[in-house]
Amino acid sequence: MKRSLFFMGLVIVNLNCFAQKQINIELKQKLDTILRTDQGIREFVSSTTTVGRKDTLAKFLNYPRQLLDTNAWVVMRTIDSLNLIKVEEIISKYGYPGKTLVGEPANMTVFFVVQHSGKIPVYYPIIAQAAKDKELPFRYAGMMLDRKLADEKKEQVYGTQVYRSSIKNPKTGKKELFAYVVPIKDPKNVNTRRKEAGFDSTVEENALRLGVVYKAYTLKEIEEILNR
Repeated sequence: MKRSLFFMGLVIVNLNCFAQKQINIELKQKLDTILRTDQGIREFVSSTTTVGRKDTLAKFLNYPRQLLDTNAWVVMRTIDSLNLIKVEEIISKYGYPGKTLVGEPANMTVFFVVQHSGKIPVYYPIIAQAAKDKELPFRYAGMMLDRKLADEKKEQVYGTQVYRSSIKNPKTGKKELFAYVVPIKDPKNVNTRRKEAGFDSTVEENALRLGVVYKAYTLKEIEEILNR
């Protein structure tokens, strides 16, 4: 009898473990859709997106192509606002929906939506915890930390954030675009930190990908340049 009860106990434990590993399909599908809209509108505005691909994206996003051609940035703000409402409801119910609950890449959805919102200070702690728990790749928490610090006019840690500002050329007196990597804390060791965090490129390579030649400015140097 004791042996039978022991066996039944093992079965119950195994069933519970199996249940805990089950993906929430309904939630996953919802997050997949949110992620596609978040990334889709950004792909639409990319200069490298082909005409045919833009037609496909417009159809998926359910916006007239002509409207997107003229007001894509306005549409992006609308999509971002709606997506934020959705993910805040999800967070309030489930906490951070990580890899265990919704699989990949749905586990990245909340990160992207929050990253594109004004609520990074509110949700960064739960995203950092999700990364610590391996429910989200750690580099995403690193990217959000960098954006949080940059928004606070502080040095970033991993060098992921690039800013662009209009400044006056001291020689010509004309306005021109100045693009730069936001100053980094301990820049000499940034690529070591990037590697440890899971980034697959150096700060120099990442900057070039974003159209900027990396230079290790200090906060004071940037302030002086922007206030010319």
